[in-house]
Amino acid sequence: MDNSEKKSTGKKVLDKFSDFSARVGNEVHLRSLRDSFAMIMPLFILAGVAVLINNVIFPLIASGNSLVNLQFWGNMVTNGTLNIAGLVLAPVIGYTLARNKGFENALLPAVIALSSLVIVMPFTLNVIPVGATKTVNVSGILSFSNLGTTGMFAGIIIGLVATEIFMRLSKIKHLKINIGGNVPPSVSASFSDMIPVIITLSFMALLSALLLVLGKTNLIALITNLIQEPLRRFNTSLPGMLFIYSCGNFLFTLGIHQTVINGTLLDPVLLINMNKNMAAYAAHKAIPYILTNTFRDTFGMIGGTGSTLCLLIAIFIFSKQRASKNVASLAGAPGIFNINEPVIFGYPIVFNIPMMIPFVLQPVIGILIAYFFTSIGWMSRVVVLIPWTTPPLLSAYLATAGDWRAVLVQLLIIIFGVAFYLPFMKISERVVARETALASKKTV
Repeated sequence: MDNSEKKSTGKKVLDKFSDFSARVGNEVHLRSLRDSFAMIMPLFILAGVAVLINNVIFPLIASGNSLVNLQFWGNMVTNGTLNIAGLVLAPVIGYTLARNKGFENALLPAVIALSSLVIVMPFTLNVIPVGATKTVNVSGILSFSNLGTTGMFAGIIIGLVATEIFMRLSKIKHLKINIGGNVPPSVSASFSDMIPVIITLSFMALLSALLLVLGKTNLIALITNLIQEPLRRFNTSLPGMLFIYSCGNFLFTLGIHQTVINGTLLDPVLLINMNKNMAAYAAHKAIPYILTNTFRDTFGMIGGTGSTLCLLIAIFIFSKQRASKNVASLAGAPGIFNINEPVIFGYPIVFNIPMMIPFVLQPVIGILIAYFFTSIGWMSRVVVLIPWTTPPLLSAYLATAGDWRAVLVQLLIIIFGVAFYLPFMKISERVVARETALASKKTV
């Protein structure tokens, strides 16, 4: 087999891999999941701001009862954001899935998803009253532990399942009630979907009752223990997270956005870790996790996917090619805010074999460096969810609630990244110069 045949075979393999990944990433349920998290992300960012203000800003200006009174604000924000994350996520997923599937009234599946989630939730809780030593079983209440971060995955699954069941039933003509045309359209529509609604919610109630009577458990606990925690433990372990994240970044070098992989497999479980960190920090408890979505963004996406701010700095300092400097000049301002499509497609990174290597590996190196300093206790754990567009250095400071050592670690990663990108940048520029010279010879 000659070199041209080997290249052709390799290209076919890459094309098939790219097509498969794109199909998986654009599957309607996975796409709806990404859309849903994007829709509610402002809530979590607000929660991060509240945690930062409550625990960093307010203690600087007040103490004692005055501090406690001020911190009621942040506590209320936490209750309305982090502590109902699962409750919010279920109807949003119902809405986005219905919208992406072209269902006419997308709000109805959202209502059904919300109702289904509440149906399967336990309404009893063991609590220790103030001044007591033994637990008391209290009924008729919902727990933040089920409504919030712990119930996020249950909200996802129940939202998807309930919406899918309802929409499939609503397609069956025999289940529709037609009350004629002399009534308002909204009334007619509600009667038309009444039987599918009744069947869907009755099924969820039956399932919940069977689990309670026969298994002495509930669907929230089953989903959390059998699906959420095993998946979260693997995907947020250091090897698992780096492998999945690197696969997503590799796809980006083929022109397929990394969110196809990372937005589906990583973001939901990393966000669970982030929310638990924020909740623990707000409650003045030990911070449980190192790896979160903000940790990844802060130390593995400096300037955007691939930590391409390091490449831009290398170009500004060391490159002698006018074309490269022009691209860096255009991409510099967006790059400060971690928007790097101009450099990915303009330099380019896409299908540029020398640049693929640092683009995939530099984020891994950055995350490993930050993980090391965090694990030995030299740097604080990430406890504030910040917007992914927060500029470098400021992002490290804010994400760790004001730890200046995190800024030094991020600066170290940037310096290392510039040195790591540099030889590959030189190789890429030589390849471009050679191709340009060959092209000019052919035109002469």
